[in-house]
Amino acid sequence: MRSRVLLRWVAGLASCIVLTSAAAAQGISREEALAGAYPGAQIRAEQVFLTDAQMKQAATAARTDVASPLVARYIASRDGTVVGRAYVDTHTVRTKKESLLISLDAAGRVIRVDVTAFLEPTEYRASEPWLRQYRGRPLDEDLGIDRAIRPIAGATLTARATNAAVRRVMAIDQILSGGSTR
Repeated sequence: MRSRVLLRWVAGLASCIVLTSAAAAQGISREEALAGAYPGAQIRAEQVFLTDAQMKQAATAARTDVASPLVARYIASRDGTVVGRAYVDTHTVRTKKESLLISLDAAGRVIRVDVTAFLEPTEYRASEPWLRQYRGRPLDEDLGIDRAIRPIAGATLTARATNAAVRRVMAIDQILSGGSTR
């Protein structure tokens, strides 16, 4: 009898740990992030395939690889006018995946960066105050760690992966929006 109670207690504790870990791995939902970035806007999801030339152009402008030609983005509009675009960027931080939703204004500057999934240990996850450093930033030479963006103590790989994702998204946005990349 006692061993059954103990076994149930251990099973319950294990379930709590698994659920807590799964919740920690998830960030804000895409819907919540889009509503926060573009309040009151109509959001349209689309998938775009980059050409080989566009992938090379984006990689050069971003100074990082563009691993896939498939781009998932959301177009936000109010009264028929585009007010911004948001992109999903999923990449490997250390050995596991992170997904970011990077929201840009109509001019292509960062509105916000939201973590929608983070499968690395939670101590390596970028904090909201750190992610706010990207707000209002354009894609330029200063958009980098130890430049306009402070590093994260103890999470260098997260900082580098996040910065690469923001640069990649901004370069792709410039190409898809017909703007010039630097």
